[in-house]
Amino acid sequence: MLQDLSFGKLENEFYNLPPQPEDIVICFQNQQVLLNRHDNDRITLPTAREVEGWIAGRQSWFGNGLRYVFRMQEKNYFLWLGDLEEGGYDTYSFEPIRLLRYKGLSDQCFAAWTAWHLYVWYRNNRFCGCCGSKTVHDTAERMLRCPDCGNRIFPRISPAVIVGVTDGDRLLMSKYAGRDYTNYALIAGYTEIGETLEQTVQREVMEEVGLKVKNIRYYKSQPWGIDGNILMGFYCDLDGDDTIHLDQRELSLAEWHLRGALPARDDHVSLTREMIRVFDEGKEPK
Repeated sequence: MLQDLSFGKLENEFYNLPPQPEDIVICFQNQQVLLNRHDNDRITLPTAREVEGWIAGRQSWFGNGLRYVFRMQEKNYFLWLGDLEEGGYDTYSFEPIRLLRYKGLSDQCFAAWTAWHLYVWYRNNRFCGCCGSKTVHDTAERMLRCPDCGNRIFPRISPAVIVGVTDGDRLLMSKYAGRDYTNYALIAGYTEIGETLEQTVQREVMEEVGLKVKNIRYYKSQPWGIDGNILMGFYCDLDGDDTIHLDQRELSLAEWHLRGALPARDDHVSLTREMIRVFDEGKEPK
């Protein structure tokens, strides 16, 4: 999957470090990331030396506009916490974040999506939700705090489930309604207040396709920074009638597909696609 990098994992421990000239800096504008697309389809992100020239004189959201976020493949990564204009960055330009997924660049994709998760958290918590004062960085851990009322704010991670509903050699596959992503997927949804993950599985399946399920079993989890989620994959068995009652607000399509003839393949990025492959190979947990 996306986070299963061949050269090692992302090191997400927090350090209060200043940027060095060759450190990587990720810059966002809306849902676009600043990058350089080379002729050989290679993609690079700018260094601190390059970015510091572009942000000179610009106002950041916090006192230190370049913030350390993590380390990966022996490189430190930083975020620019402020706004940038659309152009004027040498060979770099703003491109959609999701572009990295379809280029097969799992390392850069995982870095950018994780950085986006943190960028949105920083952006949305510039001011204290309790008293309205401007927040500041903590120097010992990844946290924002209010110097006036003492409110402490940590990164928000939203739990969500991915559900492989099975009926013997059949897998329920769906397509989202009203989204840019139009490929086949599995049933998915967020966990509600006061709800277990297993209850989320039952509720989401009932709400989206009107089916009852049983024998719910956990498979694997995946961070999904583009939406600020931690995804938890489950398989479950159909319990009773297989007639689909589609919630057209959520889904444009839901249908049963036979093992060996599934209309989607593992893209080595998403938990959803891995779960489809695992079912196709008959290796799903029983």
